[in-house]
Amino acid sequence: MDIETPALLLDQEVMERNLKQMAERARRLGVSLRPHIKTHKCLELGRRQQAYGAQGITVSTLFEAEAFARGGFSDLTWAFPLDPTHVPHVQRIGRNGVTLRVILDDLETAKALAGSGLHVWLKVDCGYHRAGVDPSSRYALEVARELGAERGLAFDGILSHSGHAYRTRNTDEAAQIAEQERQVMVWFGELLRKDGLRVRGISVGSTPAMVAVKGLTGVTEARPGNYIFYDRTMVLIGCCEPRDVAVTVLATVVSHQPGASHFVVDAGALSLSKDLGPTHLGLEPSFGAVKDHPELSVASVSQEHGVIRAAAPAAIEGKFKVGQQIEIVPNHSCLTEAHFDEYVVMEGDRIMDRWHIERGR
Repeated sequence: MDIETPALLLDQEVMERNLKQMAERARRLGVSLRPHIKTHKCLELGRRQQAYGAQGITVSTLFEAEAFARGGFSDLTWAFPLDPTHVPHVQRIGRNGVTLRVILDDLETAKALAGSGLHVWLKVDCGYHRAGVDPSSRYALEVARELGAERGLAFDGILSHSGHAYRTRNTDEAAQIAEQERQVMVWFGELLRKDGLRVRGISVGSTPAMVAVKGLTGVTEARPGNYIFYDRTMVLIGCCEPRDVAVTVLATVVSHQPGASHFVVDAGALSLSKDLGPTHLGLEPSFGAVKDHPELSVASVSQEHGVIRAAAPAAIEGKFKVGQQIEIVPNHSCLTEAHFDEYVVMEGDRIMDRWHIERGR
């Protein structure tokens, strides 16, 4: 390909198919789709999600929130625990017809938001144990009551993230995680309602859970993100098929010494990230897969170097010469795209466009 490497390739046909399938799945499950755009950070892709019926978007940083607000998106959820120091910035973004919803799990922060005018979700731990109130605790009820009193703020409801679904081995396990998340959230929502609080929404989500879940009765919205691209991890845990992965990193061979069992490409940690993929599966460590070459492994990465290793020198002798290009399927598409400035949008072997990635701090 006449593309300077390393480059991030986006297969437009595969991406469109992924968007359509998830939009149809959300409709069948009876939930609104608020996709997490941290996976792609791209206005064109966010607009494609809107075209398929997304009702609002989810962002991971205030930089993303600003970029998408400027780009015409007016209903955003910043799905990251809020602390009081960021309130003025949130309020600045939430002007000119933009609603920027925030999440929290801290009582003092909830009190500090009185009079802020913000829309607030209560973050709930549904089993991931990263952040969120324990729904069975007295503390969770105290924070909910503070928000539910709506002293100069709007209480949107309760929100969770089933991140532990990425640690599953197959869709049956992911479905169990998804159902556990649903049960916890619906139970806690009913508990708050019995306490006299108005719970407007119940928001859940992760891509593996959303792909596998059997039903979402009682839930109002889901926030998957990775589904637009998928990646090697999603393939290995059974969340998708190899043909569903929409992004690859195009790299060029820059060194291949005679008799060596490895060669070097120009895609290292700052292209592929240092995510090792689903290590819980007991696989050999790898920083990605070489497309159409399962016999090769992305064995190690330095800042800009990627070392591609074969089982023996004979397997690559006379092949993969300096200047040859290969495609690498990333372990984690969300982290990988965050290293690039643009997507090279492909239709087959033809370059269709280049789309800007809104990355920064």
